[in-house]
Amino acid sequence: MKMLAMLMLVAGLGLLSGCLTGTPGYTAEERQAQIFRNFGTDMDQTSDDIDHMLLLRPAGTLSGWNIYHRQ
Repeated sequence: MKMLAMLMLVAGLGLLSGCLTGTPGYTAEERQAQIFRNFGTDMDQTSDDIDHMLLLRPAGTLSGWNIYHRQ
């Protein structure tokens, strides 16, 4: 019982201390856009790695994804 109470207390403090409230430098919408943009870039690079492992892309080529102009 004590463990359950402690777990609930720690989880509650974690949620109130910043997990859902955003960061000081960005609004929640900006942070959400950042997370989705980074996730998209990670998925693009993952597909590059899978193509490389399955020999679907010629050797020595760089990523075909344009990561610098992503919105």
